[in-house]
Amino acid sequence: MIIGIDIRMLARGTRSGIEEYTINLLSKMLNLDSSIKYKLFYNGYKKTKLEYSFLKLPNVQLKEYRIPNRLFDASFQFLNYPKIDKILKGIDIFFSPHIFSSAVSKKCKIVTTFHDLSFESYPKFYSTGKNYWHFLMNPKKQAEKADKIIAVSKSTKDDLIKTYGIRPEKIKVIYSGIRLGSGIWDLGSGILKVKKKYNLPKKYILYLGTLEPRKNIIGLIKAFEILNTKYKILNTEYHLVIAGSKGWLYNDIFKIAKNSLVKNNIIFTGFIENKDKYVLYSLADLFVYPSFYEGFGFPPLEAMAYGTPVITSNFSSLPEAVGGAAIMINPYNLDELAKSMKMVLSDEHLQNNLIKKGFEQIKKFSWQRCAEETLEALKYA
Repeated sequence: MIIGIDIRMLARGTRSGIEEYTINLLSKMLNLDSSIKYKLFYNGYKKTKLEYSFLKLPNVQLKEYRIPNRLFDASFQFLNYPKIDKILKGIDIFFSPHIFSSAVSKKCKIVTTFHDLSFESYPKFYSTGKNYWHFLMNPKKQAEKADKIIAVSKSTKDDLIKTYGIRPEKIKVIYSGIRLGSGIWDLGSGILKVKKKYNLPKKYILYLGTLEPRKNIIGLIKAFEILNTKYKILNTEYHLVIAGSKGWLYNDIFKIAKNSLVKNNIIFTGFIENKDKYVLYSLADLFVYPSFYEGFGFPPLEAMAYGTPVITSNFSSLPEAVGGAAIMINPYNLDELAKSMKMVLSDEHLQNNLIKKGFEQIKKFSWQRCAEETLEALKYA
């Protein structure tokens, strides 16, 4: 069997949720069965040089092209050409870990991973350009033509059925994995370097993720202000650290922070290198992720892996991901969020209980299991 895999999402060199999913999945899956050959479709006029160990496996070939993806996307969308299986010179299945447009011959099967349908439910949270990109990708058409769909949560499966009318038996729910944390005891001398690099304060509440409206960062900033004004028990003891790269429609986030009554206690770190994330998680007193919508939600589980108590939304897939190991709040109720932050930060017993439950919860999410189930889905698409 020869499987083609679309890895165009790695061209930017970033490590957002889609990239993390792709890299971690392929790192485990490509060496499960040496009899299966893989051809990785990597295209882009400007793209990052890839240096992943799975590229060196004897059953893996990197097929690299330098054609602007906009031309490919337009051609796929309007002409259904060129056929990727022909470009790759023969594959049985084409697997896309994301909803990039593509075209294949009738004899080649398609398996596509859907992470969420937030762009259908909340188009206002996306820029005009991003909404246009989703229009061009035509995810409904991709879902319809796929022989099998991998949904990263039951919530995403339900959305595919409800929004696109996809048959339930066509969709396989396969949870993503989470890297288990080693904890602060392994930080060593690198801790001071990372603290200085990102200007980390002594005590802080952490958000880590892309800066975009869907993540409800403005709500978090306002709740942090309520925490320090209405619930004065904390005063200026804690800072709010907002970590992550700019996504889209982020200007209002910085504007709200700049005009906040607690602006001096708000720190934006910018992009966080993957190797530094564990320090931010481990040193945080609390991790807050009040997103309006998530297909899966890596950051709350990552925080749990490093022994940090978590507050997150009771919306979409997040209750499914965190189980009973986090405090869940209505992301539209900012007073509830502020009160929950105060409750966790002032109750050591609650903190320890959440940490203990978090360590148990993350055991449910393994990249090894994700890889094995994904390969099984590909074999029997």
